[in-house]
Amino acid sequence: MALIHEKIPAVAPAGAKAKNAPAAPVAARVAAISTADELARDLEQLRDRFRKTTNALASAAHDLKTPLAILNGYIELLQSRKLGPLNDRQREVIDDMFLSGQRLQQFIQDFLTFSVLETGEMRVQYIEGDINACLSEVCRLWSARFQERGLALYFLANDKLTPFPFDAPKIQRVISNLLENAVKYTPQGGTVWLHAEPHMWERRGGAESAVNKDRRRQTINVPNSVKVSVADTGPGIRPEFHLEIFDDFFRLPGTEPAEGMGLGLAISRRLLQAMGGKIWVESEPGAGCKFSLLIPMKPFPNAPLRGTK
Repeated sequence: MALIHEKIPAVAPAGAKAKNAPAAPVAARVAAISTADELARDLEQLRDRFRKTTNALASAAHDLKTPLAILNGYIELLQSRKLGPLNDRQREVIDDMFLSGQRLQQFIQDFLTFSVLETGEMRVQYIEGDINACLSEVCRLWSARFQERGLALYFLANDKLTPFPFDAPKIQRVISNLLENAVKYTPQGGTVWLHAEPHMWERRGGAESAVNKDRRRQTINVPNSVKVSVADTGPGIRPEFHLEIFDDFFRLPGTEPAEGMGLGLAISRRLLQAMGGKIWVESEPGAGCKFSLLIPMKPFPNAPLRGTK
């Protein structure tokens, strides 16, 4: 009787890996790393292209400043009637030209400021000053515009505010942006209030030791910032847009015909962040807007002092 020998395949013990098994997980990891590298390169190329585009547009905007300033100068000369009298129609045309020149100048300045903030070249200069005087000057500059629109602007100096170091031109720029929005969207006969007061700003960090918490509790009763608010009786803003309105080039739905590029609030947010401050809005549809900002009383450590780079 013939014996039949059957070759039985060897069974590998549990947990053992076959020598010729494909290294699928390794290949997947290599592919993932390669994809991540490609994405990183693409992202860097997009950033570089954006920087170059921003710089080119900023250069073009800067080149427009000189001829626009000359044009506005001639318009003001005609308005002064030093070159001769103007009839009613000529005066109306000259006034329209002057307003258009001012708007274009504001657009150029907004874009130049945005490009400086985007490229990280903005410098903060802290000089000790009176915030009441700073805000009062802004109100004086805007009072005529409010009167033309039939709006009331109220500001009362706060005696509790003491001098502290801050960048006055940048603060005035932020307040001007807020007042401009109030003028633009508040209906005739409306009211705008500008208010400032000492504020106890409790910054909340992630990890904090018990000693630091105790110190913070002991010093929290001492004002460490100034809270400035601009409130109006305008149409208000829906809650879903309370964060988005501070994005670059954002326009609220239904406000597209209004003047501007959607940079005012974005510039305000970036300027305050550079000074260690913050800005937010409280609003409901039909109930007006209240924009508030916090300005630290001590210079922000990451921002250079005056004269430093």
